[in-house]
Amino acid sequence: MYRIHQIKLGLDESKEVIPNRIKRNLGKPDLEIEKWKIVKESIDARDKGDIKLVYSVDFSCNMSVEAALTPDLRYVCPDKSRENIKSPVIVGFGPCGIFAALILAEEGLKPIVIERGRDVDSRRKDVEKFWNEGILNPESNVQFGEGGAGTFSDGKLTTSIKDPRMRKVLKELAVAGGGEDILWKNKPHIGTDLLKVVVKNIRNKIKDNGGKILFDSKLTDVILEKGKVKEVVVNETKTIETDDLILALGHSARDTFKMLFDKGLNMEQKPFSIGVRIEHPQEMINKAQYGDSKLAEKLGPADYKLSHHCKNKRGVYTFCMCPGGEVIIASSSEGQVVTNGMSNNARNGKMANSGLLTDVRCSDYLSEDPLAGVAFQEKYEKLAFEMGGRNYKAPKTKWKNFAKSDVSKCLPKFAVDSLIEAMPFLGRRLRGFDSPDAILTGVETRSSSPVRLVRDKELMCNIEGIYPAGEGAGYAGGIVSASVDGIRAAEAVIKRTL
Repeated sequence: MYRIHQIKLGLDESKEVIPNRIKRNLGKPDLEIEKWKIVKESIDARDKGDIKLVYSVDFSCNMSVEAALTPDLRYVCPDKSRENIKSPVIVGFGPCGIFAALILAEEGLKPIVIERGRDVDSRRKDVEKFWNEGILNPESNVQFGEGGAGTFSDGKLTTSIKDPRMRKVLKELAVAGGGEDILWKNKPHIGTDLLKVVVKNIRNKIKDNGGKILFDSKLTDVILEKGKVKEVVVNETKTIETDDLILALGHSARDTFKMLFDKGLNMEQKPFSIGVRIEHPQEMINKAQYGDSKLAEKLGPADYKLSHHCKNKRGVYTFCMCPGGEVIIASSSEGQVVTNGMSNNARNGKMANSGLLTDVRCSDYLSEDPLAGVAFQEKYEKLAFEMGGRNYKAPKTKWKNFAKSDVSKCLPKFAVDSLIEAMPFLGRRLRGFDSPDAILTGVETRSSSPVRLVRDKELMCNIEGIYPAGEGAGYAGGIVSASVDGIRAAEAVIKRTL
């Protein structure tokens, strides 16, 4: 098949005209289009009076044409160099751990996943109890449990990486219930309501292929022998022998980071970001982006991505924008408050929200300790808990009151100064963004991990047989990139020769 790009349709045009547009773009009116399918859809809203839907299309025809051939993006796992090995152990069942387990199971290596949190249905009950009653389960919450932190999010599948393994990730998510449109939408997402179904279906596929998933199972120790991993200890009592340990921890496993550091695993500080969640009426965002808010009925709720470089040399940017979503409390530690954004597949809520963040540098930690970034996060999450009333309610304010609000007290001065400088500039790029009535909720600190677990080109750390991977290890940022890194870690296990 061939692939052609830049097939543009007006908002009132049917997709059925695409074959004729292919002929026109190729200058071959007599061409017979035998089959065609959309592989990418995006929106060109630069001209608000003439918004276009833009498509990339694969097609077959009755003659040779001057067009690119459709690339072969099928995933092929590397050949196994090891047989009859001990089951690899994976710590964490978020996107990274899920896809590491899936690949290993499909290759017959019978992985064992240990997840400190609970299965997604039980986890959902724990999270709702926290939101409704303020009762936090430190092991089963928005951060910990089946599906990882991504389960309670917008489920965005956009990424800046170009790894061909992405296609494997998207196909598995689509088949598991994420919807076929994630394969061709320019900014695909799944939504919290569908993610809980998706993760269960992939879990069942892993089990059907010989893998095991153990919930309520926390990694509490790693037993080493001559610089190699020998066993893992679960819940301080149960041991599992293994030669291969994939650490798909997630960015909030702070106690596990400390345990691994004490065991001698090399770690280093890593920058991250801090800020707030900002909310606007979704109708306002639709009007600012489309010119007419009613176009959202056809195009879907509008999103945005903004940034500004401040005079203090720090950047301010929007992160994890959730159209039609809600701001949630995403705490995982007692006496600390952290926020995130969440939305369902339909994105039909009345409000839009996004992280509004500025960068935190390693020099801001004022310490050489590799885990100093964790302490930095905890400092401001504890302040947010205090400012919110010590009941897991996050402090809120309107933009017009931000400078002297409790929300600003939950942030370092450089972050407050950066947000104040950036807002007028962001408002020029997106009309209404700096509205006095925009709602700010503090504090957001978990956009990425503040620590990196050092690994080599074979993805192994300084302890033989241990593979740090994914977002918590400092090598990914989001569902897709974490999933891809999990696949890469599984491949490293498959290829390793003892």
